[in-house]
Amino acid sequence: MVLALPFLIGVLVALLLGGRLRALGGLRLHWVWLVYLALAFQIAAFPGQSFPWSTPDGAAVGLWIASDVILVAVVVRNIRLPGVVLVAVGLLCNLAAILANGGHMPALPRALTDAGLHYHISMNSESIAHPTLALLVDRWAVPTWIPFGNVFSVGDVLIAVGGFILALSVTGARLPGLKPRPLST
Repeated sequence: MVLALPFLIGVLVALLLGGRLRALGGLRLHWVWLVYLALAFQIAAFPGQSFPWSTPDGAAVGLWIASDVILVAVVVRNIRLPGVVLVAVGLLCNLAAILANGGHMPALPRALTDAGLHYHISMNSESIAHPTLALLVDRWAVPTWIPFGNVFSVGDVLIAVGGFILALSVTGARLPGLKPRPLST
């Protein structure tokens, strides 16, 4: 997920800034079980080479959109946590782009080329030259020298920044202008 890596990087940075790993134990997320359900939907939709089935595109799109809606619900339920507003806005941006373009996240062909990727449709992503809501689609490329590079959207950036802020806050990192907040919602 887009949130996992920025959160982990945020935890590592937080440790350098006096944050405590033990403080993560105080993080109380509501409806965590729904995150697992959303992940199960995503795996069912796009099993890749790891599982012995494939899912027809229409069903895959439905499962992916359902997983996004579930994740939005979880994020909204936990909205009082630091950084989670950004995660919510990012998820909604991505969902809007997906819904406006027929169920796949549009990726600009130039971004795909810049990332060293070449496909028309791959899992939940589709190469579209002139998508609806073009500002919200995957429009930038991770440099090819970074392993597992991909394309990303403004929603992905917001999700990443929100996850980073959450990690800094919950670990108690000491930054000018950032006050650790209580974790209960």
